[in-house]
Amino acid sequence: MATSYWDYIRVEDLLELQNGLEEDEAPLSNHEVLFVTVHQVFELWFKLILRELSTLRDFFNQDNVPEQDMALAAESLGRISTILNVAVKHFEVVETLHTRDYLDFRDKLFPASGFQSAQMREMEIILGLPDDERIGMGSASGYMQALRGVDGKGSSALDRVESRKADMPSLKAAVGEWLYRTPIRGSQPGDENDDAVVDGFLKDYLAQYEQAVERLKTHIRATVGEVADPDAFDRQYAREIESTAAFCQGDSPRERRIRAAIIFIESYRELPLLAWPRKVLARIVEMEQQLVMFRQRHARMVERVIGRRTGTGGSAGVDYLDQTATTYRIFKDLWAVRTIQIRRDDLPPLDEKGYYEFRAT
Repeated sequence: MATSYWDYIRVEDLLELQNGLEEDEAPLSNHEVLFVTVHQVFELWFKLILRELSTLRDFFNQDNVPEQDMALAAESLGRISTILNVAVKHFEVVETLHTRDYLDFRDKLFPASGFQSAQMREMEIILGLPDDERIGMGSASGYMQALRGVDGKGSSALDRVESRKADMPSLKAAVGEWLYRTPIRGSQPGDENDDAVVDGFLKDYLAQYEQAVERLKTHIRATVGEVADPDAFDRQYAREIESTAAFCQGDSPRERRIRAAIIFIESYRELPLLAWPRKVLARIVEMEQQLVMFRQRHARMVERVIGRRTGTGGSAGVDYLDQTATTYRIFKDLWAVRTIQIRRDDLPPLDEKGYYEFRAT
């Protein structure tokens, strides 16, 4: 069927949505139309991100994740990062508003708040942010209560988030299951002595890590001379070793195997069957980094335009935004493993390299 650009994109429908609370946008200032438009663009970007995240979650939630599709997963994660990077730049447009420009229409927003962005809450949920790690809104209620209508009744936003909360598992959980099944030294869960193989790898890795730390200490002393407080110096690196050992141990055999898989993939990433899994892990970190930067940029935009006053929804404003940027980390193990990686030459020898080579069928 033949069509036109304006019908396919539904341009006229889009251009009628910037009126805020008015029947049409004629009474609104350019400042208010700008504010509405940029936030609508954010929500459109969030819609695209949610589609990508849902597809990724379903991909990793398969019992057998197709190795040949890993590149597609990496591309999807890269697209999310690109969208967030572009979205961050939209804050520059909002910053063209002077404080008084915004104050002229800010009273209309009460008690509305960006905190009520259902799609942002959906993103956090599908990524895997636990409710018990959420930052409170200050004087206001929790995030589910904030999604109710001004009359306290239900809303489309509340329905959307409740539906997302019921749509499990999260991407973090699905990726965790995929990582749990990673062959380590050629051994998979269910194989005989798999626990012993995993523990042996972690023991060998920790031994090499300790040697790397001792070599670094020797190098520092040879480079800068004797340190001012030798005991404090030794304790600092002893704590690093203890922290690394605790990370490898995990809180359960399942967590230990997942963490061992991350270390294994990162350590031997040049092997063909580990190259794309490692790229996927790197893209996950990049995605979360972009999300953190989005939150940070949001906070600086708000501080620049309205300072540190209480938010329209009753939140602590900039303080709340800063806390979310600092606290909300979902893929913590992928970040933590960067602290404990060692040089390729220091890695434990891998006798099972052939297992991770491409094989003709």
